[in-house]
Amino acid sequence: MKGQEPESLYLELSSHTQQCTLPLHTSISLFLLSYCECPSFKIFLVTTKPDIDSSQSWKSQVPVSLDVSVVQVEDLPLLVRGCRLPAVLGETGRYCRAGLAVVLRHIINRTCESEPRRRDAESLLGFKKTCLKACAEVSQWTRLCELSIPSAVEAHLKQPANPALQLPPALLDLEKRLGEPVRVHNDDKIRRQKLQLQKNNSKQKTASKGPQDDPVLDESRVQGSQSDGGLELRAALAKLSMDSAAVPPTTTRESSDIRRVKTSELPPLERVFAEGLYFTLTDVVLLPCIHQHLNSLQSHASNAALSQLPLLLRWYRRVQDVPGVTRAAQACGMVFAGIQAHPAGLSSPAEAPQHRQADQESLGTNKEEHFVGGPRPTMTKLKENGITAVFSPHPCPLSTLPWDSLPAAVNPTEGNMSDVRAVRKRQQLNNLVAMVTELARPGQTVVDFCSGGGHVGIVLAHMLPDCEVILIENKQESLVRAEKRCAELGLTNIGFIQANMDYFTGSFHVGVALHACGVATDMVVEQCVRAGAAFVVSPCCYGFIQNTLKFTFPRSKTFLDTLSYKEHMILCRFADQTAAQMPPERRLIGKQCMGLVDLDRSWAAEAHGYSVMVITMEPQSCSPKNNMLVGVAKHGAGRNNATQ
Repeated sequence: MKGQEPESLYLELSSHTQQCTLPLHTSISLFLLSYCECPSFKIFLVTTKPDIDSSQSWKSQVPVSLDVSVVQVEDLPLLVRGCRLPAVLGETGRYCRAGLAVVLRHIINRTCESEPRRRDAESLLGFKKTCLKACAEVSQWTRLCELSIPSAVEAHLKQPANPALQLPPALLDLEKRLGEPVRVHNDDKIRRQKLQLQKNNSKQKTASKGPQDDPVLDESRVQGSQSDGGLELRAALAKLSMDSAAVPPTTTRESSDIRRVKTSELPPLERVFAEGLYFTLTDVVLLPCIHQHLNSLQSHASNAALSQLPLLLRWYRRVQDVPGVTRAAQACGMVFAGIQAHPAGLSSPAEAPQHRQADQESLGTNKEEHFVGGPRPTMTKLKENGITAVFSPHPCPLSTLPWDSLPAAVNPTEGNMSDVRAVRKRQQLNNLVAMVTELARPGQTVVDFCSGGGHVGIVLAHMLPDCEVILIENKQESLVRAEKRCAELGLTNIGFIQANMDYFTGSFHVGVALHACGVATDMVVEQCVRAGAAFVVSPCCYGFIQNTLKFTFPRSKTFLDTLSYKEHMILCRFADQTAAQMPPERRLIGKQCMGLVDLDRSWAAEAHGYSVMVITMEPQSCSPKNNMLVGVAKHGAGRNNATQ
């Protein structure tokens, strides 16, 4: 942008073999940069090889218009070195964005800031700008596009000639999704236009027939005539126009009989692109992946595999018609080929529903079980097996920060927080900061996971000036607020990482999280165990706990030997019933359920060599979710013991 130094974008240059190659996440990022013609970044390709051959083929896949340099891993800035690539480092060197979806969305935002008329770039973010915004841990769709499909394609490319290699479940899942009807915001008008078009085609067809012809309309043939260039595709391409004046307004009003048709009786809209009617960031992510996979199948004469992907092939052809796609592809060395499906491919693959159902079950989003009765039978079962909630005494129950003497920007009262809530928030911070202060040592790194606006991390950075504090949060708006508060305070020992938690791989000494919702608490503990770091975590939203691809419940062997998943979920649901307005007896049961769920978590951490306490915050009224898990790694614990 004008008057500013470009941000630094770091992309991986794979060197696992003798020749360097571009991983798909790198190819996707370069393709988007070329499509957006975005000049806002200085690009670094990161490699572990000390000498790079300038004649290597990967250079043909890098647009010549981009400012690209090669850098060694050991020369990366510390914040970037602690993240999985791709990553963007801001001008100050204190704000890092990491992970494919986060980086791609940032590229689009930068493009729109520098060129406000780029409607085609802005539309990539989709309705309400939410395209690929949800993290992969909770969104099947983000996980499929950001992780599963790129991984599956790269695995295929490593052994493309293997005759036993079948189409990966991720591609079959995508093929099935492309066959599903689509609904978009305010689609009533487009669907009525489609009905009007079908009726007009019907009249023209009837008028052209002789007396012997059957006047009955063949609806399937009419809809089929729209399949590759109909109303939906025209609407989708019109939305991509850079100049709003170029989009012709619809002046023709539907006939009265069309206006009287119920919405439920209108014809469904055909899926044009991956997310529905419009070309979005999802299509940008998928195109380099699908392009390489289809080319590989064709080059190895895998007609049987191609025949299972008719909808994907049609999508592949349609994407090439989007303005700017062919230009960007050529700049990235992508040569589109005329790939045709075998006629047998007209039927949808049988494997896809099973794979998708398995994926849904593994993510814990299968149909929710109906719980009969309360938690007492489960609690009784645990008690009969010698398992009861145990709360350790608070090591420093009277610890209080000197709020009156702290700078205003440290105080959580900044912003729109009510006075009552601000008092409770300060009480919560008193508890967490006291525990972290006991654990952290000068020169160590403290990570505030799920940091939000930085209430915990900013206080810690101020109170522990000899420690480095890193805030990790996937919501840009929250981190921007935290960054402004830190600038006001003049803090220099704090960094910001906008990323999903899985994209942080750095070492640290203490991890902290205030009210990490649902499975996020388990993700924080796992990160700390990986690093061999101590943790101070306050769980929240127990009712959101469910099995995911990475986590299954119960967590510990003892609980797993005693309770079923359903019984554990009963504890989680009732652990949320601790609000002040509930009857005292119900709150007491809720507190016991909280203690049991967190006891299971603590025993799971202890299996990795940790000593863990489940503590109640003081005063208990500071929050309905007033548990704290405090864990310290014993000697040698953790996979990468940062405390050693």
